[in-house]
Amino acid sequence: MAKVKPFRGIRPPRQMVEKVASRPYDVLNSEEARAEAEGNPSSLYHIIKPEIDFAPGTDEHSAEVYDKAVENFAAFRREGWLVQDEADHYYIYAQTMNGRTQYGIVVAANVDDYMEGRIKKHELTRRDKEEDRMKHVRIQNANIEPVFFAFPDNEELEAIIRRVTAGEPEYDFTAPDGFGHHFWVIKDADTIEAVTRAFAAIPYLYIADGHHRSAAAALVGNEKARLNPEHRGDEEYNYFLAVCFPASHLKIIDYNRVVRDLNGMSAAEFLMKLEENFVVKDMGAAVYTPAALHNFALYLDGHWYSLTARPGTYNDDDPIGQLDVTISSDLILRDLIGITDLRSDKRIDFVGGIRGLEELKRRVDSGEMAFALALFPVSMKQLMNIADTGNIMPPKTTWFEPKLRSGLIIHSLE
Repeated sequence: MAKVKPFRGIRPPRQMVEKVASRPYDVLNSEEARAEAEGNPSSLYHIIKPEIDFAPGTDEHSAEVYDKAVENFAAFRREGWLVQDEADHYYIYAQTMNGRTQYGIVVAANVDDYMEGRIKKHELTRRDKEEDRMKHVRIQNANIEPVFFAFPDNEELEAIIRRVTAGEPEYDFTAPDGFGHHFWVIKDADTIEAVTRAFAAIPYLYIADGHHRSAAAALVGNEKARLNPEHRGDEEYNYFLAVCFPASHLKIIDYNRVVRDLNGMSAAEFLMKLEENFVVKDMGAAVYTPAALHNFALYLDGHWYSLTARPGTYNDDDPIGQLDVTISSDLILRDLIGITDLRSDKRIDFVGGIRGLEELKRRVDSGEMAFALALFPVSMKQLMNIADTGNIMPPKTTWFEPKLRSGLIIHSLE
């Protein structure tokens, strides 16, 4: 059962939130962060990407950069740009994109739940990335950025969300990217108790986005427990920062592929080979969007094509085999193009659906890429089924949008 607790959040005063809040550390590079933070000393980028306070080209993994992150976090608290709440609370964080709002509950999630598999993952993590995130948690003694969880729909928690969000939000603003962010503090003791009780009836939480941050936060908490001879299990380091969304609130968007060459084939030869496993239809010059599961959009030589996988080329009883990313990776990228490792092959690149299918067309028309492949999005049901069966999704399968805004809430391990 999911064990969560309220906590004393560290967060900006209302009048500071738009200056402090930032995009997550991993969706932009150092130069982009430097540009976004220019002229704003209270931007969270000074804490989560502190290399921006050094000359361009400074190694972001150097000791002086980590030290600067600690110095800046302390300065933010000293200046009153981040202030810790006086009591334990839960929080509700909602995001609006294209007129659609999703509501999450901000909790302190349990380290043992992660270590023992009650917080389920669907992606592999890399040890080097885990270690980098672990350093940040260790040096700050805090979870500066939240992780993004999903949970099976729960009517009691939905009712709490509806009741709390009927009141005035603590924060309510639109970020420069056009996404709305809304935030409420749950102060009522009975409601806090009801949230804890409702989560205790939920068997599993699911990592939607932030596998490396989840692993790092849990591993640091586990490390602190091992090093504390008086460890009891209720210390703050036994928990880490998460925003938990009902599964039905979330929408996974497409994660598409662009490929540099046709592996020595002509366009005509490539299309002929595709006919073996797909029903291929020329859709003309207008952008074509995949219509359903097992239907793909191919852009090649100025034309869009509908590719529908033929019966027998996939296994809908296999959680991995039924995925369109598996079908396309095996039958197109591996068998026809010779790409076997999506993580390392330089002939392929990946484009999040937030950029639109026009971006795929642009990259092919520019001559940079030979063709583009658009996929129908994975569903939350598929993601949870893969996690439940102990499987791991292929690389570059899911893209969640909007991303959680960083800087709205921080969890101290003290």
